[in-house]
Amino acid sequence: MKKFIGLLTVSVLGGLITLGVYKAFFEKGEVIVETRDNTPNFVTASYNSSPLVAAEATDFTVAAEKTVHAVVHVTNRMTSRAPMSLRDLFYGNARERTQVGTGSGVIISPDGYIVTNNHVIDGATELSVTLNNNKTYTAELIGSDPSTDIALIKVDADEDLPYLAFGDSDGAKVGEWVLAVGNPFNLTSTVTAGIISAKSRDLSGTNKSQSFIQTDAAVNPGNSGGALVNTRGDLIGINTAITSRTGTYIGYAFAVPSNIAKKVVEDLLEYGNVQKGLLGVSIIPKNSRYAVENGINDIEGVYVGGVEEDSGAEKAGITEGDIIKNIDDIKIRKFADLTGYLNSKRPGNVVKVTVDRDGKTRTFPVKLSKINTFVLNNLGMQVKNISEKDKKRFNIDGGVKITRTSPYLSNAHLEGRILVEINGSRISNVEDAKEIASKINPNEKNVMLILNEKGEAERYLF
Repeated sequence: MKKFIGLLTVSVLGGLITLGVYKAFFEKGEVIVETRDNTPNFVTASYNSSPLVAAEATDFTVAAEKTVHAVVHVTNRMTSRAPMSLRDLFYGNARERTQVGTGSGVIISPDGYIVTNNHVIDGATELSVTLNNNKTYTAELIGSDPSTDIALIKVDADEDLPYLAFGDSDGAKVGEWVLAVGNPFNLTSTVTAGIISAKSRDLSGTNKSQSFIQTDAAVNPGNSGGALVNTRGDLIGINTAITSRTGTYIGYAFAVPSNIAKKVVEDLLEYGNVQKGLLGVSIIPKNSRYAVENGINDIEGVYVGGVEEDSGAEKAGITEGDIIKNIDDIKIRKFADLTGYLNSKRPGNVVKVTVDRDGKTRTFPVKLSKINTFVLNNLGMQVKNISEKDKKRFNIDGGVKITRTSPYLSNAHLEGRILVEINGSRISNVEDAKEIASKINPNEKNVMLILNEKGEAERYLF
């Protein structure tokens, strides 16, 4: 009896081992497909404006016919290893999980360039695009910019594709009729109508660089990356987000203005990244304690709280206390108006800045400069290239100025000092600092050589 039980046990274990080996080496892993919602966190979607007339007197059919053929369905597949259970470990079953996300895109050239949202393509291992005629193509990612949520992809078709040209979103007016075209809930070629509810909307609430067009045209998950057009079919925005407690449309939708999207696309094609033009001023945010105590909340415009050294604004003559009222022909009422317009410019562009200074209006031509600051995470500080004034003051020809430090370095009072050397390697500019700091071993002793306000060299161990 004991021999029988022993033989039975050995047979069962042998069978299990054989099955495990087969599963591990001969049988392909199970693929689990699940739908992934790519909607962002806040729900997580020469120009003449369209006539402001009643809906029944407006013909939407021409714009709809022109747009639906240029809006595509984007599918994002991201394959990853599924977490292994004890059963999978025992049987050697290595499973793969394929997450599938969908959104929209807008063809902007006949040779297949398509603009969409960054969150639509984020993390993709495979991208495909389906046209309105049901033809499907594999897409290549050209580049993306998470800060504006814009991405550029491309397909190679055997014929010229229908496309939309960028319109001038600065000329769009509140109350103007618009159409939102996309693929909500995988329903292809869906057209909804509404009006522009507001411009220069900032959803972050933190005075960041957001500046959306708000519309009440129905936009739902899947519309992201689709087109916002006026009644002539001019592309004035890329649908990006909605605000909702349920995750579906309740009357508020937001689009990246076409002027910003166009500039991002051009930068990605020409430079491979986004070139941001810097005005060189810091703004006192409204509703802050300082703004309330000093009456800044009551002004129309943005209050200049400081001017960056060696910036275009300083060179042009803008000073602390100026109130920016206009840039070129754009009226500036709030911070999002300012950032929204500047996001459509690049370094080297000249803008006319009109300010109120002590009750008098003055206009300054300001040449936008390139952002030259960089955060050295390994050192816990932000640095920028030194100015000509610093070079003369400290009698040096290289180095970077420390503009901000992490809280744990606050007692060292390093802001405004010049970092000239790390571990014996000289630093000429921000690029040097980036490269040298990237090679630091945080587990070893490192030495920084820093010039204080008097130009005296001080060594810091970290």
